[in-house]
Parts: sequence; C-alpha cells; structure tokens
Amino acid sequence: MIMMSSVLSSLLRATNLTLLFLILIIPLLFLLKKTSKAARRRGLKEPPLAAGAWPIIGHLWIFRSSQPPQKTLGAMADKYGPIFRIKIGSQRAVVINNWKTAKECFTTNDIALSSRPRLIAIQGLTYNQAMFAFTPYCPYWREVRRICNQELLSNRQIELSSHVRVSEVEAGIKALFKQWTEKKKNDGSGGYVAVEMRKWFGELMLRTVVRVVVGKRSFGSEEEAQRCLKALRDLMRQLGLFLVGDAVPWLRWLDFGGHEKAMKETAKETDAIVGEWLEEHRRRRACGDEVGSQDFMDVMLSILDGAELGGFDSDTIIKSTILILMAGSIDTTSGTLIWILSCMLNNPATIELAQKELDIHVGKERFVKETDLSKLVYIQAIVKETLRLYPTAVFSGPREFADDCFVNGYYIPKGTQLITNLWKIHTDPSIWSEPLDFKPERFLTTHKNVDARGNHFELIPFGSGRRICVGLSFAIPMIHLALATLLQCFEISKPSDEPIDMSEVYGLTTAKINPLDVLIKPRLSSRLYDLA
Repeated sequence: MIMMSSVLSSLLRATNLTLLFLILIIPLLFLLKKTSKAARRRGLKEPPLAAGAWPIIGHLWIFRSSQPPQKTLGAMADKYGPIFRIKIGSQRAVVINNWKTAKECFTTNDIALSSRPRLIAIQGLTYNQAMFAFTPYCPYWREVRRICNQELLSNRQIELSSHVRVSEVEAGIKALFKQWTEKKKNDGSGGYVAVEMRKWFGELMLRTVVRVVVGKRSFGSEEEAQRCLKALRDLMRQLGLFLVGDAVPWLRWLDFGGHEKAMKETAKETDAIVGEWLEEHRRRRACGDEVGSQDFMDVMLSILDGAELGGFDSDTIIKSTILILMAGSIDTTSGTLIWILSCMLNNPATIELAQKELDIHVGKERFVKETDLSKLVYIQAIVKETLRLYPTAVFSGPREFADDCFVNGYYIPKGTQLITNLWKIHTDPSIWSEPLDFKPERFLTTHKNVDARGNHFELIPFGSGRRICVGLSFAIPMIHLALATLLQCFEISKPSDEPIDMSEVYGLTTAKINPLDVLIKPRLSSRLYDLA
C-alpha cells in the first residue's frame, strides 16, 4: 500500500507506448483468466469492489493525490462499508475499516491471516523471508518467535533489562543538559535553547537496543553510530515500499525509480554491520571471554550455532533476527516518541498536566524510575492517545490470506492481501467522541480500561493476533520511561507560535516528515544531571 503514488508516477512515465502495449497483452489475458475463475465461484459473495479500477494498474491511481492514503481509503469505507476490495495492479486486496471486522480477522480467521506476501522489498531485504517478522506462518516462524519471546521479550527478561533502559535514558538526559549548557554559554542566555529531537530519540534508542541485543555499550566513533542508525532506518523505510514490480510483475525488470537497486545496497550494508557483530561474538566465545550476563546474540549462538532451521543456516537466522529486532525497535519507538512530543507541543496544557503529575508522584530530587510508571496514569493516557491518532504502522504489518475464508459473511480467496486501516478504526466516531482531537483524558474516563496491547480491537496500534508486533513488551515501558524522564527534567516549548507540522511520510512505519525542533530548559537542580 505504501508509496502508491510513486508506483503510479513510474508507470505513467513509461516512454515507449508501443513497447508498453506489448508488455501489457499478457496481463490482460491473465485478467480474463481470473474473470473466468470468478464466474465459477457463483454463489459466493465477495466484498464490494470499489469503483474506478483502471486496466492493469487497478486502483493505484487513487493514491496520486497529496492526501494521506489512510484517509483516501477511509473515505472509500464511508461509501463501501467496513470491508471492501481494491486491486493493486494484478494483486487482490481487501481493506478493513472497523473494530468488529478486525476482531473477526485476528481471532476467528487469525491462522488463515498469519502469512506474509512475497513483496519485492520483503524478498530483497529479509534474507528471502528468513527475517521472522516477514516469514510465512510455519514451524520456522513459530520456533524463532519462541526463542525471541523466551530469551529477550518475556516479562522476566524485560524486567532484567530495566537497568539498561534506565541508565541509557539518564545518559541521554545528561547529554541533553550538556548540550543546553554549551549553547547557553555561546548565546549568553540563561533560558531556553533549541535542540532537534529526532536525532536525540534515535540515538537514545540505538544505544539502548544495541546494548540489550548485542551487548555493545558504545560505538567506536560518532560516524560508526550514524552509519548504523542510517542503515537500520533505510531498512525500515524500504521495507514499506510497494514497487512497480509488485503491482505489475511483468515490469519488474525495469526497476522504475531504482528502488530495487537501492534495496540491494541497503541489504549489503545491514548484513555487513550485523555480520561484524556476529564475528566479534564468535571470537569472544572461542577465547572463553563469556564472563557475566549474555546478550541476545550470545543466546542465539548457544541455541543455533551450526544448526539449520527452515532451510536457513544459523548465520542467516541470527543475522536476520537481530536486524529486525533492532530496526523495528529503534524505528517504531523513536518515531512514536516524536509523534507524542509533537502532539503535546500542539496541546501545551498536556505538558503542564504531565509535569504536575510527575512532581506529585516523583518529585524533583531524583530521576523517574520504572517503578514510578504505574502511577503516571496521565502520561500513559498521552501515549495511548498518540498511538490512536498516529499508530506505529498505519496499515499494520502486511498480511496475506493463506486459505480461503469468510469475513463479515464475504468470501475471501486464498492469496488476497489484507490492508488494515488502523487510522479509520482508531477514529471511528461511534467509538471515539471528537475522534480527530488529541484528548488524552478519554483514557482516564470513557476508555479507561482500553489498552494498546492487541486485546481491544478499537485500539490496535501494534496489530493483534499471532502477528502482533513482537517488540510491544519492550517498546511500551521504554516509551513511558523516556517520555516521563524528558518531561521531568526539561521545560519544553515550541520555537514559534506556529503549530508543529504533522505531515507524514510513509514506509513500513509512519514517520513525521520534518525534523522536530524544540526549545528546552532544565527544570531540576543541576546536581542531578551529574556532568562529572
């Protein structure tokens, strides 16, 4: 679904009409064959097909406008109902738009919907679907996910890694205070100074995740850290690209826009980075240097080294698993923190209320601890409200029907792709009053018992069912801790009276398109920032 407009533009830029006509003869014959199959299914009612499909490209043209794709599909839902069909080139897809349909998909039909499509990006960037987040539903997926859940993401392991989150957040706060001190000296003021938060959140998450997953406490240089962060962000962005070859496979060889070439470069770069870490771990193990607690890569080596699983060798399994855990955690968590802070800056009263809550339950004589988080109900409400309006992945993860099944009484054939319009579900006026407004208070009153962990289908920012985001248990406490500590330690305001620009860019996750520049000023005693 993502990047549909670029796909359409590429298709329309085909220069030789005669060549294009010849290329499209075969797809037309294919469509006729599909029509004959549909005729044989008489009596099985399918979801309504949205009008306006063009030959060959289907509904791709509707995404050429500047309107966000989730809003385009949301408007179509108002016309066609909670479930309808569209054509993405030669691919069939159904779009679901309300919580009841989502519940049926992710409970009754969850096994049938637990597969992944073989999109070009997924093939090229995930070691041919060795990355378990993009693997079809199979014994291999179940085994790798089991290892992740038990050895890294269980409640016990999350608790054991608490000290890493706390120390890295505090280190980030001290670095931010140092930045404020240096800028204050340069401009001679004792007040606010400007900082860019995307870089700060990204580096915070990079340090935390790398330390938990591969035991790396620091990078050799700033350049090495930025190389790693860029490669992981490129990986997540490119995983969300829907290419011309996905819509019209006969045109894949043209590689419009050079996206497939760029994916190969990213795959090579990420493989090199994680490959270096894997060799470092092997050398350390060979020398017997395994003193102290093991990181997740050590655990995977102990379990899988030399083994084969699902047709993949151990190196491929370890590298692919480490990459998706890191890239997913860093991109989604830092991106969510950016959206949270942006929403709060556009609603400054929420900052005051959150800081008042912090002053009551934590005070100003120490930093926030994870044991404090359960008391910070307003901050939790702020996080939920942001995830409602700006879910981590606005169309959830890509899914494909592995079997024929029925949803809302409609027949869905095997091979159909599923598009879950989380934005439409999260802004349903029958569930949410004033659905487009940022109102954290709703999670203290009317929606007090609604969580974001896939149990309440009116709020599923991390997905639901078997394919729910595996990093959910790590992301939520990290988001709460980082946000609470930042708000406790600094006064934060906008650099101008203009609202923060909330324009989005779409990939596998939805990111704020422009940097987030803010003004900060310490609100605690300087001794707590401990620069010594």
